Amino acid sequence: MSVWQLVAVGAVMLLGLIGVLVPGVPGQAMVWAAVLWWALTDPTPVAWGVLIGATCLLLLNQALKALLPSRRPRESGAPRKTLMAGGIAAIVGFFVVPVAGGILGYVGAVYGAERMRLGSRAAGWTSLRSVMRATGYSVLLELFCCLLAVGAWLGAVIWG
Repeated sequence: MSVWQLVAVGAVMLLGLIGVLVPGVPGQAMVWAAVLWWALTDPTPVAWGVLIGATCLLLLNQALKALLPSRRPRESGAPRKTLMAGGIAAIVGFFVVPVAGGILGYVGAVYGAERMRLGSRAAGWTSLRSVMRATGYSVLLELFCCLLAVGAWLGAVIWG
């Protein structure tokens, strides 16, 4: 696989990660399609292993999403900018502090944005709990599963 194709696969994955944060955009499907594209273009056992792992993980995510409350961002009372800041911080945090940084980045950024917006620590915590109940758990689960798939792809490309 050429470098330009790897860059294109990575760009589709990044768009998929951002798509997870935007309602109505099939971000998870975009991430899976990018892994499929890479595995079909570079048919090695490692590529197929990453594809199988990503498929199982993303299917498990679909099953678990049914158990979580549906996304209702308007009920949380937080502006869309807060949710986007949390999602972007989760993406960055996942790669800065592998795996755990995604969760810490999301929760930390949502709390920080809400504390700045509302002006007090107690109001920030209350708003964070409200955001997590309304949208956070389902968004965080889907984003985390997609980040794991992207991380597996990146690890396979670098060390595979």
